[in-house]
Amino acid sequence: MKFLKNGRVAIITRGRYAGKKVVIVKVMDDGSKAHPFGHALVTGVERYPSKVTRRMSKNKVAKRSKVKPFIKVINYNHLMPTRYTLEMETLKGVISQDTFKEPTQREDAKKTIKKSFEEKYQAGKNKWFFTPLRF
Repeated sequence: MKFLKNGRVAIITRGRYAGKKVVIVKVMDDGSKAHPFGHALVTGVERYPSKVTRRMSKNKVAKRSKVKPFIKVINYNHLMPTRYTLEMETLKGVISQDTFKEPTQREDAKKTIKKSFEEKYQAGKNKWFFTPLRF
């Protein structure tokens, strides 16, 4: 699909992560042997950062600013693209189809994604991405 490109922010509509925001890392229009349908490799926010106020201590702010990421292969039918994009140049080499074969590789990829997401959150960029959907 033309509009599903790398870096596009989408919302998952079905399953465990329904309503969560994701960034498309890699697009596979033709599918693969394991997934014989058009799908995308995505990374998203499983647990969003909590609200922070000025009265909170540094430790509490640091604790409430944490992000829990996830990585997943998702069918196009379960993605709803948005008008937003995110620059995710750092993640291109981290996540691939081989990442899902070994659990340790998956954990390492999640740690790298977590670091990247938290840096973006601390910088104050893309605030919309780090707020949960209200519906």
